[in-house]
Amino acid sequence: MMKKIINCCVLLLVALASMTSCDKVSPTGVLIGGTGVDDRVKMSILYYQQHKGEFRYIWSDSDEYTFLVGADSHLATDTNRLAEMFDTALVAGDKLIAHLGDIADTKPEYYISLDNTINDALHKWLLTKFKYSYYNEFVDEWYYSQDSVDWADRDTYSYYLDGETFPFYPVVGNHDITHNGWAMWSSLFGSSFYTVDVYTPHYKDHYIFLDSANGTLGSIQADSIESNFVYNLFYGDDTYRYTFVFTHTNIFRPQLWQFASTFPREETYFLLNKFTEWNTTAVFMGHVHEWDLREIGDTWYVTLPSMGERNSPKPGEYLVRAYVEDDGATIEPVMMNYTPDKK
Repeated sequence: MMKKIINCCVLLLVALASMTSCDKVSPTGVLIGGTGVDDRVKMSILYYQQHKGEFRYIWSDSDEYTFLVGADSHLATDTNRLAEMFDTALVAGDKLIAHLGDIADTKPEYYISLDNTINDALHKWLLTKFKYSYYNEFVDEWYYSQDSVDWADRDTYSYYLDGETFPFYPVVGNHDITHNGWAMWSSLFGSSFYTVDVYTPHYKDHYIFLDSANGTLGSIQADSIESNFVYNLFYGDDTYRYTFVFTHTNIFRPQLWQFASTFPREETYFLLNKFTEWNTTAVFMGHVHEWDLREIGDTWYVTLPSMGERNSPKPGEYLVRAYVEDDGATIEPVMMNYTPDKK
């Protein structure tokens, strides 16, 4: 028996040695990547201060609106599920699209595909939002049309509006930072710890995005949360109608026997207390690839399954839409229909 244990230890050491020198393994054996959460949060806060417009507030013409949430797309060469998520949000008129981490596996070609998919969605969103207005750079004139522009001509025009950004807000997951993937992730999204506010005619709602890719908040992020820095990160106003929180690492296991890292116990208690203090309406989590819904106090805790076609190849309800209304917020699962080709 001892010989088997020794052999297993040797195999583990060999496997660890074969990884890049910057990758780390958590106490549970989960590969968590080469950057520490404190380093990422430092960079994220700095990026925040320099690029506030990229995490700007969102306007809603009505006090009632919707937003869409997905998790764990694990994008590789096939981008159709992520594109379907964007199209679903566009058709429904969702004000915000949130992704709960593990957005793409860490290969440069996957991130190029991810960037292209986001840019395609951005073009579609701008066309819909601004009545298909576009600028023809060759004649230096703006054109306005109620009809969509032929997508074959999209590279002929420059679609832009000063200060506007595509309302896609991801959190970073453990798979996003393996093999030094943080460099690629941050080059697209900039910050892993940030807030966004949605303004309506009579209210303001607060959206908090946490960095839990290492399965821990880290000291800098915890201190920022303790000091209510997340409430004063931009505008210094803590009078919110609703507060929603998004994080990759799940707080609760859907089943006790599932293998998935969760927050340390002390951080779990800390977060639960903070969510109560903030009057949080709902906390959205991924990571474990299973659906789970539970209520503690006045806060709903929603864990989403993987929307990725490799983990969830059959059509199913892998997304969640939240309905934000005057008398509260409700959620419902949203169907995804894309099925990868079997070859």
